[in-house]
Amino acid sequence: MPASSGDPGSVAAIEPEAPSPVALDVFFEAYDRADLAMSPISKAYRGIRDEDYGRWDDPSDAAAAAEFALLQDTAALMRDRYDPAELPAQDALSYRLFELLAERRASLYPYREYGFLFDHRRGAHTGIPAFLINIHRISSLSDAEAYVSRIAGIGPQLDAMVAEARERADNGVMPPDWVYPYVIADLEALIEAGEGNAVLEDFGTKLAALSDAGDVDAQTSTRLSASAREAWNGSALPAYRRLLAEMQRQQAIAPTDDGIWRLPQGDQYYAALLKSYTTTHLTAEQIHAIGLREVDRIHGEMRAIMDKVGFEGSLQDFFEFTRTDDRFYYDTREEYLADAQAVLDRITERLPDYFGVLPEAPMIIKPVEAFREKSAGKAFYQSPAPDGSRPGTYYVNLYNLRDMSKNELEALAYHEGLPGHHLQRALQTELGDLPAFRRFGGWTAYTEGWGLYSEELPKEMGFYTDPYSDFGRLGMELWRAARLVVDTGLHHKRWTREEAIAYLEQNTPNPQGDIVKAIERYITTPGQATAYMIGKLKIMEVREQARAELGADFDIRGFHDAILTSGPVPLSIMEENVALWVDRVKAGRAGD
Repeated sequence: MPASSGDPGSVAAIEPEAPSPVALDVFFEAYDRADLAMSPISKAYRGIRDEDYGRWDDPSDAAAAAEFALLQDTAALMRDRYDPAELPAQDALSYRLFELLAERRASLYPYREYGFLFDHRRGAHTGIPAFLINIHRISSLSDAEAYVSRIAGIGPQLDAMVAEARERADNGVMPPDWVYPYVIADLEALIEAGEGNAVLEDFGTKLAALSDAGDVDAQTSTRLSASAREAWNGSALPAYRRLLAEMQRQQAIAPTDDGIWRLPQGDQYYAALLKSYTTTHLTAEQIHAIGLREVDRIHGEMRAIMDKVGFEGSLQDFFEFTRTDDRFYYDTREEYLADAQAVLDRITERLPDYFGVLPEAPMIIKPVEAFREKSAGKAFYQSPAPDGSRPGTYYVNLYNLRDMSKNELEALAYHEGLPGHHLQRALQTELGDLPAFRRFGGWTAYTEGWGLYSEELPKEMGFYTDPYSDFGRLGMELWRAARLVVDTGLHHKRWTREEAIAYLEQNTPNPQGDIVKAIERYITTPGQATAYMIGKLKIMEVREQARAELGADFDIRGFHDAILTSGPVPLSIMEENVALWVDRVKAGRAGD
């Protein structure tokens, strides 16, 4: 049920009774304020530092129910008070998107207790340190005190999550058995680090910078350092130990089956996830078939590169060659980072030829931190803060350089950086006229489809001059095609982890460590990996349709702007937006 009318999360806080409804953008601003009031973490990601800066989100199911009720009741109020046919085009689109957002959340809400609170890739055990290090900024005494407050709050936060994870496990909802050694190893490393752990080290570094700037005196700095250690040793460390004990308990009773078909209504849950992630009505069988088709197509393009470089042998022989030959790997992290930066610098110069609108926010490349690099994915991106206080960040996992092939460096940089996630997500953040749920939310098929499309676009721009780098591009596209096969294989066709690993070993050039990490990701995040290729195929489809309709009047800059300036949308709406752009171009041509 919604909160009481005096609560900032209530429907009454969205829009008071009035003779006529307020403008829709004002309505959405009120929703955003009410939603943010429930999440200090979301505020921090936005760069908001207020009285909640030292708090964590409420992890209870009651808080999740309140947030869900706020969204659903706001959508109902919107439908009651506004007629989309009478709204300006951009407001009408916001209306549709908010309605779809509410529908998507409603479709997944019955399964809200099916998620794994702690696994090898995510969870508060690593999420809390990552948040404090990367998001909690300190530029004043109050910011430093808020950091200490958050350290003190780790204990209650973890304990609440441990209690929920215990209840879910007792109901049969827990990760497969192979997940637990990863989580336990991360916890043991953090505990054994003592006061040399990543959180206290980060706080010390930020506090020293504050002291050097003259913003705190020596006595205050000493007091804060002691308070941070006391908070860690008195609150965080005991909670981490209790979490470790619970993970060890669960490890002894964890299931050996991998797919979510093993959960009650698992098939329905997977279907809801596929619909949510892909924004389509494709079934698991259809997605599996698309994957097999795309794998065959990409294999053919790879054989053409084999011929180009004069390699003799089978495609699998070529895969083994590129997996194992030392020429395709770096000796040092510094070499990898330097080459990745050079790739991004070169393509940055060409972006104005392909995009009419570009973001202002800068981007940095940063290695994944030591405390989470063993279990984290190979690369990911974090959006900039809207107030400019934090740049966009392209993280690369250099824990094992044999998992980071030179052949893939270009495509990976394009995907995570430019023209991929940084261009799209930074630009999205800067679309100041759009409601916050559009500027800071997302639809996975759009966002990841754009990332995969951004791997191929540079080939058309004249990049990938090294055939092995072009092979790396194809390898990454093949990776996303094979995901359609193995994700549906695991969660629909009931493949085992070992069967899914074997499929990637036979059909992709990726190294063993890469393959194992990927399959383990797909097992614990069902459905998400299918969005990449489904989204990319739709972007390519609508681009070629527009090119065919417009002929010589087709402008790649205009096409990209039509995709990007709406912010993330479901694929069907993206298709509509491109069709509207085509109509405008045609109308302009007719008026010449």
